[in-house]
Amino acid sequence: MLWILRFSGFFSAAMVMIVLSPSLQSFPPAEAIRSSNLDSYLRLASYQVSTSPRSLEDRFSFRKAAEFRNADECGFTDQKITGVCNPSLVHVAITLDVEYLRGSIAAVHSILQHSLCPENIFFHFLVSETSLETLVRSTFPQLKFKVYYFDPETVRNLISSSVRQALEQPLNYARNYLADLLEPCVRRVIYLDSDLVVVDDISKLWSTNLGSRTIGAPEYCHANFTKYFTAGFWSDERFSGTFIGRKPCYFNTGVMVIDLVKWRRVGYTKRIERWMEIQKSDRIYELGSLPPFLLVFAGRVAPIEHRWNQHGLGGDNVRGSCRDLHPGPVSLLHWSGSGKPWLRLDSKRPCPLDALWAPYDLYGYSH
Repeated sequence: MLWILRFSGFFSAAMVMIVLSPSLQSFPPAEAIRSSNLDSYLRLASYQVSTSPRSLEDRFSFRKAAEFRNADECGFTDQKITGVCNPSLVHVAITLDVEYLRGSIAAVHSILQHSLCPENIFFHFLVSETSLETLVRSTFPQLKFKVYYFDPETVRNLISSSVRQALEQPLNYARNYLADLLEPCVRRVIYLDSDLVVVDDISKLWSTNLGSRTIGAPEYCHANFTKYFTAGFWSDERFSGTFIGRKPCYFNTGVMVIDLVKWRRVGYTKRIERWMEIQKSDRIYELGSLPPFLLVFAGRVAPIEHRWNQHGLGGDNVRGSCRDLHPGPVSLLHWSGSGKPWLRLDSKRPCPLDALWAPYDLYGYSH
């Protein structure tokens, strides 16, 4: 693949580390792993998220990325074509916030680096603070993007406590509102979490055939689906009955292809909000923004190859363990879970696979 050719020497060394680690195995989704004291230590060991009025440019410094140009076979290369409604565009949505900014920048960098037609990609950045646009523009001067403000008050009264505080942040729920935030002319979007890198051409993911489904994602039907909901949920037919006639499987909401036309027509945002309201009164799950998606879509997902979400690399910091890759080819590496590669690298406690994230890191300390 293209990414192997570009980084053959680096990846060969990294793969040696993988071979020396325990044999590849399938493992439970890391979203269910509880936070730990080590997670808190790693967060503090990295750059501090200041609440002072200093500008972001004073607190963060990212190197300017190289310019990425379309290959000759791409649809267009005219830089004047920047309108979000151009039918040749590939639309990608990612959240931007201070704590995960380094991960978001690396994700964008990886997408551009492995795309045959990087100028055909339009990024939709979801933010709850409006001071990030200048920083993105200085890092990626040629990038086609737009920033969308997501008001935390939209969901603040709908969010319940979770097993990890990070899962309670309002911006985690912004993906529920993509159909409302993005322009009506945007008919499809790829939603990506901030803790991943893409090592293949994202146009392949974009071309996923969703058929009659509204969303597409890699499914993991071997996972114990019942653990995502409480015993009270399963014992109450008013709730568990929602899965009658379906064969629900776990899927990770950090990588999804979404048909926004169908989403808007059916009104899925309201359905998700309704389950969040039920959660407030009946406590039917323990995780954050994932269970409402499972309640609405599990068993109704267009399957995508597992290569597009090699998830769980954030690992289990309770035991200090690192994760291996799932068996099979890799197009996207996802550090879901409580351990983030930039924090572990900075703390000098990296896992072997964190080295695969490092080449896309553009972060540099301000002086």
